[in-house]
Amino acid sequence: MDATVSRLRQRPLHPANAFLVSASVTLSLGAFLSDLTYAMSYQVQWSNFASWFIVAGLLFGSVGLVSALAGLRHADRRGARDLLFGLILVATWALGFINALIHAKDAWAVMPEGLILSALVFVLACLAAWLGLFKRRTGDAP
Repeated sequence: MDATVSRLRQRPLHPANAFLVSASVTLSLGAFLSDLTYAMSYQVQWSNFASWFIVAGLLFGSVGLVSALAGLRHADRRGARDLLFGLILVATWALGFINALIHAKDAWAVMPEGLILSALVFVLACLAAWLGLFKRRTGDAP
């Protein structure tokens, strides 16, 4: 007796969008590590490095966010996971923008808010990358 197996394959991110999301993860990690180094050494240049990483992450994240939001028009066919991916990207970008505003202050005034926000942005960027880059399959058979 033959059994019919129904599999719904959802494709992962477009390679360009995957690059943009991965770049924002790397740049947010650089910002977090720069903030952590500044918190330990109080060398002002580390705060400047973190600001540069944040701005670059916002630029890459903006293009990735626009691409992800454009892909949400097919959200009814793709599922709630893509909607969650888009919402996490929006939250990552919003916290990154607030982090950029915090880092625009004097270097001595950045801590501890800058370090906390950099850590949150990094965790959210990793979560967004995991949701977006992981190939998803659903169905009856493995």
